[in-house]
Formats: sequence, C-alpha cells, structure tokens
Amino acid sequence: MTIGRRGVMSILTHDEIKREIAEGNIKFWPEISNDQIKEASVDLHLGSAFRIYKKVKTGIKVSEDTDYKKYTTEVRVKEFKLHPHETVLGITSEKITLPGDICAWIEGRSRFARLGLLIHISAGLIQPGVDNKQVLEITNLSPNTLILQEGERICQLVFQRTSGTAVYKGKFRAQTLP
Repeated sequence: MTIGRRGVMSILTHDEIKREIAEGNIKFWPEISNDQIKEASVDLHLGSAFRIYKKVKTGIKVSEDTDYKKYTTEVRVKEFKLHPHETVLGITSEKITLPGDICAWIEGRSRFARLGLLIHISAGLIQPGVDNKQVLEITNLSPNTLILQEGERICQLVFQRTSGTAVYKGKFRAQTLP
C-alpha cells in the first residue's frame, strides 16, 4: 500500500475538497459554488468552444508528431448538436489548478451517461500540478442526437492524493481551448 501525506493514497471527499480549496491548494477560475462540490467530486461546466473532426479519406497516422488541430475545426457555439456515434472535443468553463500532491480524474455524470453521453474516451487523468482548462473527448453512443449546452454541468472531477509530488510539464500544460 502506498502512503501519501495524510495516510493511504485516497479519494478526497466533500470536506477534504473544501479544505484544499480553502487552503488554496486546489483552485478554480472562475471560483466554483458550494453546490458544485459533491460527496466525493466537483461538477464542472461545459464551455462554448468545440473542435469538430474533419473527414479524412487518406487516414490519420497515430504518432507523437500528429497534430489533432490539423484534423479538426474549432467552433464556438452556445448549443452543439452531437449526432449519434459522433465525437467532438469540448472544454470545461473552469480553469483548474492542482498542487503537486493531488491528481484528478474526469468522469461523466450518470444522468447524462444514461442518455448515451460519454465525456472522455480514454484520457481521464489530470496530472498533479496542472493549471489549465480540461479538454473533454465527448462521444454520443446513443441512436439519438444529443444537444450539448454551454454552462451545463457536464462532468465531474474526482481528486486523489498522490504519493510524492510532481508538476505536469507536458504539451497541453497551458490549454485554454479544445
């Protein structure tokens, strides 16, 4: 078992999340409201920026050098119609700042999953030390068109204390758009 700052590596619950925010360790901009803090997560809002995938006949090489922006188009709308089996990149309204000893996981909300909405395909980990908005890989798994609205509480973050500290220095460390 791995031991962190306050004991075993664990998920932060409501009171711990509030304490970390009050101490300035976890930050949101704009500030979140108290009702966004749930039993063991924080709800985040959907922003108005999206990246729509272009249809490419030749295929896209999957490699470290492939730039997703070359194969997507950015749009800004208050409402986005996500068609069946379509994927789009969205972004949270809130900017998140984490200390070096806390990471987070982006999760969907069950009320929307029951409609067939998937919030992230595979990149759910938010590294310790981030200071950015979070891109959402949104997919409609249902047979119906789903209408995404700016400002909707679309996802939740689950916080986990780490063993040791680290600061994210990757390619997307300062992202503000999808």
